[in-house]
Amino acid sequence: MSQKFHIVSPGRVNLLGEHVDKNDGKVLPAAIDRSIKLSAETRDDSLIKIKALDLAESVEIDLTKLDGKLDSAGSPLPSWAKYPAGVAWSLQTGGFATKGAEVEFTSNIPMGAGLSSSAAVEVAFAVLWQAMSGWSMDRLTLSQYCQKAEVEYAGVNCGLMDQFACANGVEGHAVLLDTRSLDFKSVPLPKNTSIVIADSTVRRSLQTSAYNDRVIDCQAAVAVAQKRNANVRSLRDVSVDELEDMKSKLSDGVYRHARHVVGEIERVEQAIHCLEIGDSNTFGKIMFDTHASLRDLYEVSCPELDALVEIASGFSGCIGARLTGAGFGGCTVNLVEQSKAEEFVQYLSEGYLRKTNLNAAVFVTHASRGAYVV
Repeated sequence: MSQKFHIVSPGRVNLLGEHVDKNDGKVLPAAIDRSIKLSAETRDDSLIKIKALDLAESVEIDLTKLDGKLDSAGSPLPSWAKYPAGVAWSLQTGGFATKGAEVEFTSNIPMGAGLSSSAAVEVAFAVLWQAMSGWSMDRLTLSQYCQKAEVEYAGVNCGLMDQFACANGVEGHAVLLDTRSLDFKSVPLPKNTSIVIADSTVRRSLQTSAYNDRVIDCQAAVAVAQKRNANVRSLRDVSVDELEDMKSKLSDGVYRHARHVVGEIERVEQAIHCLEIGDSNTFGKIMFDTHASLRDLYEVSCPELDALVEIASGFSGCIGARLTGAGFGGCTVNLVEQSKAEEFVQYLSEGYLRKTNLNAAVFVTHASRGAYVV
């Protein structure tokens, strides 16, 4: 007899620790109450039939024939379908069963906005197959299988943060992940604050190539640092002072990009202390500092994101603001006094429209739990 399952899998926003996960830094994301909602009914065969309701598209995949990235009729999988197919493929490489099912899913996470809609899909399907098949797995391992799906199957060279946050979110908290040791803990967000996300509605196509270029630049800086100190494994092992000492050996672009990463790793350490002692104002200042670094040093901002942050900084109840995600478009994250959050939404929306002639999608959200079976 068939069984029915319902899964909720959240998106995520990164509060601090941007573009440091390839250099062993610590990241501070939070799962948010925008999510993938998935309904499934088990089948007795190896087929999974998936309807992406928001895209008005569907696909049928044979779970015993995943290597070719083809649907059951032999056509190439649409790009969105590579995420669930990749999760099945990844789990199977670890010896975990993936059963057939009829699945429908819908999402209110903006796509391509830097809020991890793809990771939310991956985690939703991993949690579904775990629920259907009954095997046990801790959430860190589950997020690693989802990351493997995105990197090795979907072909997106991402770190672990997105899948980790979607799988391990804690209500009212950010989740601190050390991407070197994989230690993690939840950290309470400042009291009486709201997280407000502003989607610039700008989507840039150069994200992937520019992102990879910056990863290569940081590796170049590590290579120079290793000549001075053989114990250096990544930019996490390099202080700001040490980087300044190396500056003459680095090209201007390599120095700037490395300087952002080294500074951001230090900012996260300061921010953790701020959260632990309840110093929301200093935490907010660090958010603004991070935006300036992403704009001027890592060079991944754009005029629309800068406009959102500049407008936000003029609102008395806005504690901090910065771009979040890969950059070149997408969203800003804003920490706002809870009592002024709705007023801030209107202020930011109207100011952005005046400045850019674009309509931002601005919404209040809160830190929520990781993916779960309803």
